[in-house]
Amino acid sequence: MKRTEMPGFIKPQLATLKSKAPKGEQWIHEIKYTATASRFMSTPAGRRSTPATGSIGPNAFPSSPAPSISRQAIIDGEAAVVHEGRTNFSELQAELAAGKQDRLVYYACDLLWRDGDLRKLPQLERKQMLADLLGDEDVDLPVIYRKHLTGDGQEMFKHAAKLGWEGIISKNATTPYRSERTEAWQKIKTVIEGKFPVIGFVKDPTGVAALYLGKKEGKDLVYMGKVGTGWSRTSSSQIRKQLDTVVSPKSKLTKHVKKPRATWVDRVFMADVEYRDITSEGLLRQSSFKGLSKKER
Repeated sequence: MKRTEMPGFIKPQLATLKSKAPKGEQWIHEIKYTATASRFMSTPAGRRSTPATGSIGPNAFPSSPAPSISRQAIIDGEAAVVHEGRTNFSELQAELAAGKQDRLVYYACDLLWRDGDLRKLPQLERKQMLADLLGDEDVDLPVIYRKHLTGDGQEMFKHAAKLGWEGIISKNATTPYRSERTEAWQKIKTVIEGKFPVIGFVKDPTGVAALYLGKKEGKDLVYMGKVGTGWSRTSSSQIRKQLDTVVSPKSKLTKHVKKPRATWVDRVFMADVEYRDITSEGLLRQSSFKGLSKKER
């Protein structure tokens, strides 16, 4: 391996979203955590983490005891916060927003550099080198080696969905690391389904551009965010016709939220929604509309 200067930043390889996991012995499959991607860099003089998404700054893991690696290395992975047994996006958001990083853990999944550039090596060879590195250097928390399975990814995906994980990442074991979105990495996501009262909408010329959603918490009706995808032009028009029959002069929320474009409605209709998670602000994350029905009386 040719010895070259350690780069300051490596643009990440990104996975292509797929509806079904691939099969075949050339594929390895990893749990997809609710996390943010980051490069973990170590030198004999110290270590630092550089963000892939702009969410995490230098010295991302200041807590003691701190892991150390005696030689130059760049590890690819994801930073997360574990809450009640699984990674939690809202807890991660809250930790970063507060400028705290003591609860962060780092799921290491790829070795891009170790005293030289490893990106041209096959995926599985790089990952084995990562496992050897972490073992040889006796690296432990907050760095965790992300294990994988080989073969039928769909079976692993089913288990991930049952356990409430975000999904899986499937990687072609024979391919090099490429700093772009590629079919060599594929992500298959699970979703959460929910029913939420429609509290308002945003008009467009023929239907609705977005629906505002709420949630009953005791006697309170709280704001849960909006959904703006998942309907066709025809269904958008039908939704508009139904909501126009229940328009209200003011919001029914217990605590008012400022939405200048909103047309408020009585709490008559429920939206079936798929979403990935709930943010630290209590809002639906990556929501998609699936249907509209009248609230049961």
